Amino acid sequence: MGYLLTPIILLTLLALIFGTFFIVKQQSAAIVERFGKFLSVRHSGLQIKIPLVDNVAGRLSLRIQQLDVVVETKTKDDVFVKIKVSVQYKVIKDKVYDAFYKLDFPQDQITSYVFDVVRAEVPKMILDDVFEKKDDVAVAVKTELNDAMLNYGFDIIKTLVTDIDPDAQVKDSMNRINASEREKVAAQFEGDAQRILIVERAKAEAESKRLQGQGIADQRREIARGLEDSVKVLNGVNINSQEASALIVVTQHYDTLQSVGSASNSNLILMPNSPQAGSEMLNNMVASFTASNQIGEAMKKQREEDERSKKNE
Repeated sequence: MGYLLTPIILLTLLALIFGTFFIVKQQSAAIVERFGKFLSVRHSGLQIKIPLVDNVAGRLSLRIQQLDVVVETKTKDDVFVKIKVSVQYKVIKDKVYDAFYKLDFPQDQITSYVFDVVRAEVPKMILDDVFEKKDDVAVAVKTELNDAMLNYGFDIIKTLVTDIDPDAQVKDSMNRINASEREKVAAQFEGDAQRILIVERAKAEAESKRLQGQGIADQRREIARGLEDSVKVLNGVNINSQEASALIVVTQHYDTLQSVGSASNSNLILMPNSPQAGSEMLNNMVASFTASNQIGEAMKKQREEDERSKKNE
């Protein structure tokens, strides 16, 4: 008989030991009742209760939890939308009793308040304002929830409007409008680019003409300097300016004829541009020949003087 009682006593002792100690996990709380009446709230760690007298009635998580609520409603401009609201909440550590005993299903309560606030705020706005002021809707939901859920031991951490989904036909219309706006912007940018290209091309052409004009001016300036030097040389051998000018003109005329004639495919004919041009050319030729003779005589005298000076030496 004693052998039979020993295992029973051991099992009873083990049951009493395991029924005395229990563990509460981190970021959670346990509700302990004695004969069905609230006794205490136990937090993380190893806890003790009286077996068969005390009972762990329930456990609550103290971590932040998230509830997603989808609300279908209508905007002020009669567009049906589905709005997804994410609510982050947690049990207040000092109000575990209220959270456990006052509210049986907190998710259902939060969902009801979200529906109530969203369906009160969104119908006041047109669709575009719903997208622009979604943060205002989230703030209104959080304010309403905080005022209501605080009495039940819950703290609303944050509310976010995470999605706004209009009716399918409305989305198609919005996509077409957005596509038209993008095409308009693209056309505007293309027009601006064309205008910039035209302006830059005009600037380049103006700069080219300016440089070309500057080159022509420099060329004419050098020609004038060459003519001036030629006149000075001719004046140095007792040829007056009029005769020197005539010689230079005739020389340039013959140079032009020679350059034109050297081209094999040239069919250019130079004609006088006035009735008096022929007589003027003849006078210039006579004056140039006279000047040439004077130059020849002057050079001949210069050579004779040089030879005499060499002989005297």
